[in-house]
Amino acid sequence: MKVAQYLLFFLGLTFFGLGNAIAVKVKYLGLHPWEVLNVALYQHLGLTIGTWGVICGLVLIMVSFFTARKYIKIGTFLNALFIGPIMDFFLWTDILPDATHTWVDYVILLSAIVIAGIGGGMYVAAGLGAGPRDGFMLFISEKTRFTVSQARILVESIVLIVGFLLGGPAFIATFLYTFIQSPVFQRSLYLFKNLIDYIRNKKSSESVSF
Repeated sequence: MKVAQYLLFFLGLTFFGLGNAIAVKVKYLGLHPWEVLNVALYQHLGLTIGTWGVICGLVLIMVSFFTARKYIKIGTFLNALFIGPIMDFFLWTDILPDATHTWVDYVILLSAIVIAGIGGGMYVAAGLGAGPRDGFMLFISEKTRFTVSQARILVESIVLIVGFLLGGPAFIATFLYTFIQSPVFQRSLYLFKNLIDYIRNKKSSESVSF
């Protein structure tokens, strides 16, 4: 069972990193708020976009460690450490489509958002723990009595403003992420959670029969 969980988890991280990498190729249309910040930091301070994703993730884990340790699991660390390098790998291979500055770029961005949404649902469904950003938003929700959605909007709005002020690529597509990626994420989470439950129940029934 653990093998299936980890397989689904890392497959989800791969999809998520791939989706983010594709989006960066057409970043002039706008990126997810966290990626707006990561790209802005990359443009100002160097390193790589993925490296800044790792740094931001680890900073959030440190904050959660002192404020809401219950949200930190093995998957939280793996999420923080692997998505950035996976994203950098796909950008480094140069196999992704480049921006055409035509309507095709909107199709590319839509595919990126969908792929990342599917990947997010997969790694959460694996049950190894929420990502560092998700855990941080749950902490904000718990402390402020905001709903999780309200906490997400609050945190991502602050991140977006900081990233935008630093010159990050924020545009119309930045505001479309919530409307497109969230439903895809929910559908993916439901589908793969049912798959994990099916595998778990089947394994249990086989153990009982023996």
